[in-house]
Amino acid sequence: MRNRFMDSSGINILISAHRALTGAGGWLRLAALSAPVSRTVQIVGLDTVIDCHPTLDQALRL
Repeated sequence: MRNRFMDSSGINILISAHRALTGAGGWLRLAALSAPVSRTVQIVGLDTVIDCHPTLDQALRL
């Protein structure tokens, strides 16, 4: 089941994970977000920091 809601706690977790992963030479990509979560990600500008993709397959392509 896809998440239909994300608040500031979820946003902060994603930002922290992104920072930790990129600091260790890794990456974080988001895939197949539900419409409400995608809208939240866009509103706060998180999609300019973390790559977002419509499908898991697209997110995993390097």
